[in-house]
Amino acid sequence: MTITVPTTAGGLAITGSVDYRAGLGYGVVHGTGRDTSSDGLIQWTTAAVFIHPMAGAPAEAPATPPGSGWHNRPLSTTGSALDSSLLIALGLGSDRPDNAELLPQNGAVWIGDDQVAGRHVDIMAGPGARAKPGTTGNVRYWVDSDGTMHRVQADVASETKPVVIDFDTRPYVPVQPAPGVAPTP
Repeated sequence: MTITVPTTAGGLAITGSVDYRAGLGYGVVHGTGRDTSSDGLIQWTTAAVFIHPMAGAPAEAPATPPGSGWHNRPLSTTGSALDSSLLIALGLGSDRPDNAELLPQNGAVWIGDDQVAGRHVDIMAGPGARAKPGTTGNVRYWVDSDGTMHRVQADVASETKPVVIDFDTRPYVPVQPAPGVAPTP
């Protein structure tokens, strides 16, 4: 997947994987429209973010994370477009589907159609966030006729532009935790 994170200093693009079974994301970060000081590897859970700075970061994260050089911090649930993006990416793997009959009552609606990576998709606005008035449509999903999700776009409170998550078609491969990372299934 590729997560495009808007920031006031340009943006960030994370190319990597989320292991929904382990509750663990891993990828490589590149700054977009800014310097390369944010480049490196990233691994995250719902509780923590682990950063491994790298000059000349590769296009793809290595299959096995480096054994040292990681810095960690708690994952912030407010005020950070990056952390909000990471939480959204992990949250897309929920094992409890929404009740399809209740979705329209909560504001979910079909918006139109589009093309993503050569596939015809429908665009749907998700239901409004519970207990937050005026949030209907703040999450949009690009889904094909097979039910495969190709893109998610979500508003985050800390930025005026949305976070965009594009999915690819790679097969499932478990993410290897970096030293000190405890997966949260």
